[in-house]
Amino acid sequence: MNEKTPVQITEQNRQQRIAMMLDERAHDLLLGHSFAQRQIGYIHTLEIDYGEKIEQRTLLEVEVAAHKKRQKSSTAHHKYRAQASKQLHQVIETAMNKQLEDIDSVIHETIGIQDAVPAIIDILAVKSASVGRIEPLVQDLSWLGRELVALVNLPFYRKQRSKNTSVKVDNPLLALRYIGLDNLKFVVPTFAVRHWMPHSTEPFPLLKRRLRDNSMACAIAAQEIAKLNDVNEEHAFTLGMLMDVGKIALVRLYLRTFERVWQRKVTMAREEQNKDLHTALLELKPDPLFLSSLLSKLSMTITAKVIEQMAFRYLPFKAVMEQLISSHPISDESLPLTRVILKARCYAQFLSLNEHQLVEKDEIQSWFTYFGFTQTELKHLAKCNFENFNIKIN
Repeated sequence: MNEKTPVQITEQNRQQRIAMMLDERAHDLLLGHSFAQRQIGYIHTLEIDYGEKIEQRTLLEVEVAAHKKRQKSSTAHHKYRAQASKQLHQVIETAMNKQLEDIDSVIHETIGIQDAVPAIIDILAVKSASVGRIEPLVQDLSWLGRELVALVNLPFYRKQRSKNTSVKVDNPLLALRYIGLDNLKFVVPTFAVRHWMPHSTEPFPLLKRRLRDNSMACAIAAQEIAKLNDVNEEHAFTLGMLMDVGKIALVRLYLRTFERVWQRKVTMAREEQNKDLHTALLELKPDPLFLSSLLSKLSMTITAKVIEQMAFRYLPFKAVMEQLISSHPISDESLPLTRVILKARCYAQFLSLNEHQLVEKDEIQSWFTYFGFTQTELKHLAKCNFENFNIKIN
């Protein structure tokens, strides 16, 4: 293989810098459009020399940086509140790090993944799979049964069924048979990830929907890119859909931990009659900058740990996840599925940023070049619907 020239290396460094910046911007957008706008040109600047290592935003440095501008002209109270926020988030970060060490608890308690779900997804990957093998597992998951029944009864799918079978279905096992094995490979991972989404994401009201939309877009993009590259499309869709489980875990854990630590600190300040601290704490809310940095820094690692713990026997995800969390996921050694997922993740983020006019044309070009998109892939993706899976029910 030909070695790259210094010019090519510099250009690749520039593209990598832009890719990292846009990844952070996409995480900012999850928490709010105005928040993402404020961050552009403030945290995400292109002033850094491309030849130098890119500084990572550490959680507490970000927390301090967020208040720097305000502190210059702020009152003593604002400074006190910023300090209270910093101390509060130090406690939150320590508590979260401890909880994240117990990945089994993260899976079952934080996200709420029941063991039957990865078991069903794994069985569906086997060529000799049958509806009979997954029926007892579905019977143990009442929420999945309800979702499957609701799906087959949608007017769109009822019309697809023959006249003899267009009656309303009320039995999950009957719904399973109508949907069929080939469709279930796409339906089950989708319903599972939707089920794991946080119920409430206040004070970030659009976060739940954006996570859901992003998961769907990533899964469909992975499926479509896989088709063009002779990669298993069911594997690509499933892994694309699972990409955000780390984000789901971190959002749930942060909001829950913030509430618990904040309540404790407020109670202590009140009992100690520390009026200034009590007043400052009452003004604090979950911090978008802290959470965005948390997602950007840790979500892929948590996703990899969750998928490893799911212990799939028939889905080849372990080696792919190891490559995705490595410092150089794009290399000559990258597996075909790794390349597909990197592109799908990028394209899902592009769709979101582009919809909100938060990405420039030259940034898009560098971003797509960095991940190695072909013109064929981009033309194909431009025609796709990323909101719903495309299945036919007989």
